[in-house]
Amino acid sequence: MAIMNENYCNLKESYLFSQIATKVAKYVKENPDKKVIRMGIGDVTLPLAPVVVAAMKKAVEEMGVKETFRGYGPEQGYDFVHEALVKYYAKHGVSLETSEIFISDGAKSDCGNITDIFSDDNVILVPDPVYPVYVDTNIMRGRKIVYVKGTPENNFLPMPDDSIKADVIYLCSPNNPTGAAYTKAQLEEWVAYALKNDAVILYDAAYEAFVTNADIPRSIYVVEEAKKCAIELCSLSKTAGFTGTRCGYTVVPHALKRKAGNGTVMELNKMWLRRQTTKFNGVPYIIQRGAEAAFSEQGVKECGEILEFYRENARIMMETLDKKGIKYFGGIYSPYIWMQCPNGMGSWEFFDYLLEKLAIVGTPGAGFGEMGEGYLRLTAFGSREGTIEAMERMERSL
Repeated sequence: MAIMNENYCNLKESYLFSQIATKVAKYVKENPDKKVIRMGIGDVTLPLAPVVVAAMKKAVEEMGVKETFRGYGPEQGYDFVHEALVKYYAKHGVSLETSEIFISDGAKSDCGNITDIFSDDNVILVPDPVYPVYVDTNIMRGRKIVYVKGTPENNFLPMPDDSIKADVIYLCSPNNPTGAAYTKAQLEEWVAYALKNDAVILYDAAYEAFVTNADIPRSIYVVEEAKKCAIELCSLSKTAGFTGTRCGYTVVPHALKRKAGNGTVMELNKMWLRRQTTKFNGVPYIIQRGAEAAFSEQGVKECGEILEFYRENARIMMETLDKKGIKYFGGIYSPYIWMQCPNGMGSWEFFDYLLEKLAIVGTPGAGFGEMGEGYLRLTAFGSREGTIEAMERMERSL
């Protein structure tokens, strides 16, 4: 008899964004005449940068010629992407070896898959509110999860608590869903906490490209000693609009070593390499050529112009909320606006109000954890026209 993993019984019935999609589909079916403006899921809307498209077209042509055709590639990614990323990190003050970089199909996959190299006996620490994948993937393994609370008082940037002992720590900066970003000094505290507890930080830097302030780190490795305690996960989804193209990368420093249950000291880089070569066949060559182009000088320029478009959307959103006197977080170093629900409404209550009265789709903060109740996440990834119209609807009705 096949026995199933009972830990799945402890998951919520549906993933947050699936639940939202069901509600929106029902509304659209019942109101076919209404123009729905979607500001919920953090999906980009502008096309890929021209230099990326050109590189991928060239790669497609190469795949049609015997002399340049490529079959299986290295599971950890081609050297040309590694080298492009080494140069990219160097511009932000971080030195990496190419063998410390692993190319993947996105940060979401790696956030879930990285748990394979950790024992299920580990205690997991996550901030609340939090990206649901961090929690759900560990519930699937039956691990103990403890939370540090993000609140308005700490600007939704929870700090280490010595009364809490954890083995694996999830951090996301700039944060999804709140848009808050840690300073270098704050990250230094987290690194010190991890080293003191012999813990490992899983640092999600998916939104690093939105940072424009030199005082806000774009990588945890700007902190001295971080390579001894942190794995960094990142994605081209927001950096270069690869949400549908799928490419990301994870950095596992050679200096990061921890003991197994039997006392053997293990290098996490070698463990992740072994995991990937066993369970992953690598990202397609065509996609990796596009990624390489995104990190070229021209690619950074073109992708930067796209990011600036989304930043302007966020500015328009913040301006409207300021006019209405509604408190919010994020929007400066992030495409997300984490707004307080007006008139004391709950997260799902406000979600329903926006959908049913204004035909605007947001993401209820309660879906990101207990501390998200009373807040709603809006994204700046929409069209300029849609963003302006949505804000006009809110300005008239809130």
